[in-house]
Amino acid sequence: MLELHLRGRVAPGRHADLVAFLREAIPFYEQPGGIRVRLMWNAADPDRFIEVVAYVDQDTHDRDQARVDNDPTMRDYLRRWRDLLAEPPQVETYQHDQTAAPVPDR
Repeated sequence: MLELHLRGRVAPGRHADLVAFLREAIPFYEQPGGIRVRLMWNAADPDRFIEVVAYVDQDTHDRDQARVDNDPTMRDYLRRWRDLLAEPPQVETYQHDQTAAPVPDR
């Protein structure tokens, strides 16, 4: 599994707009299958968020990147998303470590 963490700050007064936008956009983002998108808000700063895009594997991520590069609808969604932000987002990519032992319940 591969995850993108898109860290950002919504423009002042645009919190509800981002939520409404993602309600519209997430079905399109997830449409190819093997992709799950979720949104988390910072508990101490209600304008900060992390949008997590989880891919089942590298191939799914690569196909989605081609969609980002070539699909006009995807490019429009991304432009609209950026227009809601107060600053450029930070993008981090993580891969799940399949060798790590699960954390036991306490």
